[in-house]
Amino acid sequence: MASSPLTPTVLAAPPPASGLPEAAPVEPLRVLVAQADDDARQDLAREIRRLGHRTRTARNQSEAESMHGADRADVVFADWDLGGIDGIELCRRIRATGDEKPYTHFIGLTHRLDHEAILRATTAGADDVLLLPVDPEALRLRLISARRIIDQYRKLAERNNVLRRQSEASFQAARIDPLTQVANRLRLSEDLGALWARARRYGHHYSAALCDIDWFKTYNDHYGHLEGDRVLVRVAEAIRRGLRLGDGLYRYGGEEFLVLLPEQSLDEACVAMDRVRRNVERLAIPTVGGVLTISIGVSELSIRDDKVDDWVRRVDTALYLAKEKGRNRVEGEAEPREPEPRASMASTRAASDR
Repeated sequence: MASSPLTPTVLAAPPPASGLPEAAPVEPLRVLVAQADDDARQDLAREIRRLGHRTRTARNQSEAESMHGADRADVVFADWDLGGIDGIELCRRIRATGDEKPYTHFIGLTHRLDHEAILRATTAGADDVLLLPVDPEALRLRLISARRIIDQYRKLAERNNVLRRQSEASFQAARIDPLTQVANRLRLSEDLGALWARARRYGHHYSAALCDIDWFKTYNDHYGHLEGDRVLVRVAEAIRRGLRLGDGLYRYGGEEFLVLLPEQSLDEACVAMDRVRRNVERLAIPTVGGVLTISIGVSELSIRDDKVDDWVRRVDTALYLAKEKGRNRVEGEAEPREPEPRASMASTRAASDR
């Protein structure tokens, strides 16, 4: 009968081969043997190789830790006495560095076993123990058991990786506008918080621009909402093409897109956003009375802003000015001015049908 884990029984003779699985697994285990005795170390490594696995050998704890750190073993066999440093300590150190890494099956080797020794080994993290000298059949059974345990850990690790990737994908999807595939308001809120902190701490300069499609309600009423959705996608792509790699583009709501422009002054941002405006105009999307255009308001982050919402409010005010001055234009506002009440602005926009 095969001995169970942490049982100090040594089989005197192998049972009939008919009831045992094949010795060599499909994929060889990577085995590290740590023993101070040269002959015993080489004999054990030779027997492990005969069973179809790959082996490395270490004479002491320092060598074993170095080898395992460079290339983690699937299974470690360690003598309790490694030149003055016992194998239990080696096991404890391996377990201490095992988080988020492939699991290592640890088997202790000893000439004598008692309940206290087994308890110490278990507490340190050992999975099994073998009496020395190692019986070949007991070794074979331990490696079969180790193979099954390691396979289960690998399957569990792969499932965890799949779940982690799915979680990350869900996290990203929750921050992307499904229609235009640009970042959404949730992502904008997070990025504005980080931006505000950097600006306050390190004095970075930022400008922001709010782009609004002119007469979009009229377009939707005339051509239908499906065509309106297609226009939103094309406009978002045209805006994206006009931006630098480090600029941020967000769907702000409806037909509005907000752009964050790091390290750009108001004048620089206005020039950049006028390029964006021309990109959209060059799409030549036909609409009632001409081609589709956008209006853009731009504002630079000011030291007079008490909070990030003050800055965003001024960007919105600048967009309102662009609409008021004729649309299809870029209007900038650098410093806070006496704000018009938001409700009044909203009602004015609704009345003018943007």
